[in-house]
Amino acid sequence: MYEYAIAWEWLAFAARWFHVITAIAWIGSSFYFIALDLGLVKRPHLPPGAYGEEWQVHGGGFYHIQKYLVAPAQMPEHLTWFKYESYFTWISGFLMLCIVYYGGADLFLIDRHVLDITPPVAIAISLASLAFGWLVYDLLCKSPLGRNTWGLMAVLYAVLVLMAWGYTQLFTGRAAFLHLGAFTATIMSANVFMIIIPNQKIVVADLIAGRTPDPKYGQVAKQRSLHNNYLTLPVIFFMLSNHYPLSFGTQFNWVIAALVFLLGVTIRHWFNTTHARKGRPTWTWIVTVILFILIMWLSTVPKLLTGEKDTAAVAPAFQQFAGDPHFPAVKQLLATRCSMCHAADPAYEGIVRPPKEVMLENDAEIAAHAREIYIQAGRSHAMPPGNITDITPNERKLLVAWFESAVEGKKQ
Repeated sequence: MYEYAIAWEWLAFAARWFHVITAIAWIGSSFYFIALDLGLVKRPHLPPGAYGEEWQVHGGGFYHIQKYLVAPAQMPEHLTWFKYESYFTWISGFLMLCIVYYGGADLFLIDRHVLDITPPVAIAISLASLAFGWLVYDLLCKSPLGRNTWGLMAVLYAVLVLMAWGYTQLFTGRAAFLHLGAFTATIMSANVFMIIIPNQKIVVADLIAGRTPDPKYGQVAKQRSLHNNYLTLPVIFFMLSNHYPLSFGTQFNWVIAALVFLLGVTIRHWFNTTHARKGRPTWTWIVTVILFILIMWLSTVPKLLTGEKDTAAVAPAFQQFAGDPHFPAVKQLLATRCSMCHAADPAYEGIVRPPKEVMLENDAEIAAHAREIYIQAGRSHAMPPGNITDITPNERKLLVAWFESAVEGKKQ
């Protein structure tokens, strides 16, 4: 049975790698086309219907690109669609959500000090929230408010802040940030799948049939693309945040999330303005730095940190792993090699919070993190970092023997 833990770890790694690959492709193409669109230049010699053109140089060659706001007079022989990057980014991200947070709901998704619910209920809430996000967003865009681009974005920002607060009332801090990223990414990918690509297909069908396409389809698609543009950087932040407990593990984590969305606006505004050749608004970087310093302050000044595990939540793991004959020696080993960092008040210089909020100070905490100990310090040498506490090969063997013995004991 212990082979399952190793296989599951590699499955999670494969899903994460897949997600990173597809996200790079999607974000890269998105950033490129936003920059291209903003850099278009109107010239008198352009063909009928063309809005602007751009000359670019890359890879030893020159590129001449023209954009049509609606469509060219005739359908081109070859048309490249940019859609699968978005679809597979969402699919791979959802796969990771299932593997890490649904598969490990008791440890990573549920904080019974926040809300005492069962894994099936927590997973149902998670799935419902993603669908809810898209429905509310889409209704707002299609409402009369949708005609006011910046008014709509202000309301959407309020919705995102409300969701940030809501998620922190439901899940662990880590899961709250991850879900906020998934909530936003679902809106972005659904924009592509439900609006942008279908609208483009309508335009293509009109061209093939010899009809003049309605400009409204391009206008709606461009509005959704603008939203995706400003949401991209916050999504990246939330996806990276699970490696940095100071971002999600504080009492004001939802305020931090709200400020992160503003960071996305200030940074993208600089790039958008620069690509449009309208100057370089350095004030955006000043605001960005101020906001980031405020985030740092919010994460460190309030000392009331969340994310502690309920002993009752790990009762099955406690009985399995703390009852194994190897456990006393393992407990002593962890106290010697790991407790200087993985403690409520770390003694190691420069560590102010336990890495990833993992604490190994009592039997329940050790039992709850048995699988991570086995993978990180037993089967691999990932922990301690750089083997700074000089854990020996025999000590690693002890960790392996403890986990595998406990798993096999339960199997029997």
